[in-house]
Amino acid sequence: MFFRPNDTILFQGDSVTDCGRSRQDDNYLGSGYPAIIKSYLDAERPEFGIRVVNRGVSGDRAKDLASRWDNDCVAVNPDIISILIGINDTWRRYDSNDPTGVDSFARTYRGLLERAKTQTKARSIILMDPFVLPTPEDRREWRVDLDPRINAVRDLAREYKAVYVPLDALFARASIKLGCAALAADGVHPTPVGHALIARQWIKAVRLWAIH
Repeated sequence: MFFRPNDTILFQGDSVTDCGRSRQDDNYLGSGYPAIIKSYLDAERPEFGIRVVNRGVSGDRAKDLASRWDNDCVAVNPDIISILIGINDTWRRYDSNDPTGVDSFARTYRGLLERAKTQTKARSIILMDPFVLPTPEDRREWRVDLDPRINAVRDLAREYKAVYVPLDALFARASIKLGCAALAADGVHPTPVGHALIARQWIKAVRLWAIH
């Protein structure tokens, strides 16, 4: 069984995870996929009393996640850690001429996973790859920078035997039917439909992992 009674699930990431979550009240998870997942788990396993903590911070890159890891991960001491980071590492290259090399990104990310293994009781880690849709049109240029980061996340998922949630492929596939704007108006920040897709894929990936 993947989930256990009284588990704490920590969601970490940038604005896609943050979604207006409270900094004072851990019970307010924001309006995005962490809140949807929490509602699903409460409906599916109400007797488990699963605690969900959202520590996403808008604008964060991998290095920002690393700088607050002690307070926002180690101190939480979660049983399950879910991470979605990387789109801002790409975005800052294009809007601020402040690139983060893929090797540096992967090295920082690996450091987070090592600290999760050695400094928390986490028994499961869930990695979601960053994604972008081609809206507006200039987002197409981002693939050059983002695709190697997605590959790095996949490699880390293999290395650490983490649950892997392939969001970039999910959004690309869904956009063919629904259109890009229905999922993320700026190509990055999901609409409610986009967040529902993330939550559904997260649950699906966890279920698949649990039966193997």
